[in-house]
Amino acid sequence: MAALTLRSTIKLSSGFELPVLGLGVYKSLGDDVVTASLAALKHGYRHIDSATLYQNEHGVGEAVRASGIPREEIFITSKIQTPLQGFNETLAAVETSLTKLGTDYIDLYLVHDPKSGRHTRLDTYKALIKKRDEGKLRSIGVSNYGVRHLEEIVQAGLELPTVNQLEVHPYCQQREIVSWCTARGIVIEAYCPVMRMQAGMIDHPTLVGVAQKLSRKPTQVAIRWGLQKGYASLPKSTKEQRIVENADVFSFSIPDEDMTALDKLDLGAKGAVAWNPVNAD
Repeated sequence: MAALTLRSTIKLSSGFELPVLGLGVYKSLGDDVVTASLAALKHGYRHIDSATLYQNEHGVGEAVRASGIPREEIFITSKIQTPLQGFNETLAAVETSLTKLGTDYIDLYLVHDPKSGRHTRLDTYKALIKKRDEGKLRSIGVSNYGVRHLEEIVQAGLELPTVNQLEVHPYCQQREIVSWCTARGIVIEAYCPVMRMQAGMIDHPTLVGVAQKLSRKPTQVAIRWGLQKGYASLPKSTKEQRIVENADVFSFSIPDEDMTALDKLDLGAKGAVAWNPVNAD
């Protein structure tokens, strides 16, 4: 594998390139999301992950325009939450996202979760295909999808998503889902890569030991673990210092024996720190 840098990308099945590190903006509202996004872009990030649920697409768009960086150099993701899902509803939601972001296209648009039920989530996905074919979306995918939800897409005769965005970190490795996706060329994006700084996880002796060995912070080791697994990582922060720190993960690598030790931290579903609705009906 070529050496990773902040400008490294993963080629999606759509042919577009996904930056391996992005800024998560969940719960970043108002001026906070503008300031955080601008800080990230200033320090080399080229990927911002938003959603209709976050209610901050307008702020992300404002930051992109204020950055002075050409739009085509910035990768913007948004997602459609359960209450907005459905075929016609999704067509309208995409147009609303485009307006709020102030852009002619969105790089990646995801079905945010599978909680709307089989019929509605398939209709939602079909609507994303339509908007992609219209040129409004460059790539489409899903988030929080378990294997059963992904197999529904196959059974419906629809194309596979380019991405499945999941809670993934050493304590919640989603091994069955990850294996299914990687075998089929679906890229994994990892949210909550630093476990929301949860006590008992971020300060676990194994993680701390690897961090001390590498003269790094446990958060940086956790992010780097995902990158070395081949995932795109979406750490969230509104603090410029932390945004910079989270991107300082490309000048070191985790040795194989330490990757193995971190792999052993997996708690399965019990290790999730967020909603993790991968088993939704």
